[in-house]
Amino acid sequence: MNTAMPLKAAPVLQREITPEGGDYSTVCRVIEKISLDYRDQPSLEALAEDVGETPTGLQKLFTRWAGLSPKAFLQAVTLDHARRLLDDGMPLLETSFELGMSGPGRLHDLFVTHEAMSPGDYKTRGEGLVIRYGYHISPFGIALVMVTDRGLAGLSFNDPGQERAAFADMSGRWPNAVYVEDMSATTPYAARIFDPARWQEDQPLRVVMIGTDFQVSVWEALLKIPMGKARSYSSIAAEIGKPNASRAVGAAIGANPLSFVVPCHRALGKTGALTGYHWGLTRKRAILGWEAGQLTDRPSV
Repeated sequence: MNTAMPLKAAPVLQREITPEGGDYSTVCRVIEKISLDYRDQPSLEALAEDVGETPTGLQKLFTRWAGLSPKAFLQAVTLDHARRLLDDGMPLLETSFELGMSGPGRLHDLFVTHEAMSPGDYKTRGEGLVIRYGYHISPFGIALVMVTDRGLAGLSFNDPGQERAAFADMSGRWPNAVYVEDMSATTPYAARIFDPARWQEDQPLRVVMIGTDFQVSVWEALLKIPMGKARSYSSIAAEIGKPNASRAVGAAIGANPLSFVVPCHRALGKTGALTGYHWGLTRKRAILGWEAGQLTDRPSV
């Protein structure tokens, strides 16, 4: 008699959910152009022509999105700039003056209070856990937000048409959980995460980390990196008491299920290179550039 338990079916997205709106699709194409041609310092006119916009229209759109002009954004995402943030620990706020930006505004960061599930909870791969999810427009494309009754558990990004792949990626981390589409549960989190005006210390964002002890220690170290600074994998390894574990630290950073909130985008290679990013290097550049804009007054357009 065969007593083997039947395999549980992998969670699947129950229906197509493709939010519409936002400027990121155009911004993404501009960032890709900048990333490829930054050594040539492409002009506003060339960037606008490439994406089918007028120079004035692109300037307004990009500045509305980033708080920076395309030219200032280009300077903020160069390798030389990243090296300075990494090697000298120079706050991005200071370098903003050198880039000709308009000076300091309110300095925001995303205040987070977090807890970790026990190793036993993690080993069950989500057994007994109800995860509510929803898709939302964000400054960085479509955001898949996943929450439990203890707080935010997952945040990933995707482009239109990639919703099923994003859901499979995230749900595969905790395949035994029960997934419920519930925009009423995820909307308050999305609104809080992507609106810097709501980044308030007295209203912290609740986060629950579901990972191994080692992964959680790396993610906690990432939370200590303030906006406008960067850390190398090796320095994070040293901070958690594992100085020879840079490669394992890199793997844990790559497995971070809480993009943007746990700022894995602020982890760079020791040379200042952006290295990999689970949701794409263009998106990593976008987040770093967007953060630069949050550290400056938004110029009038």
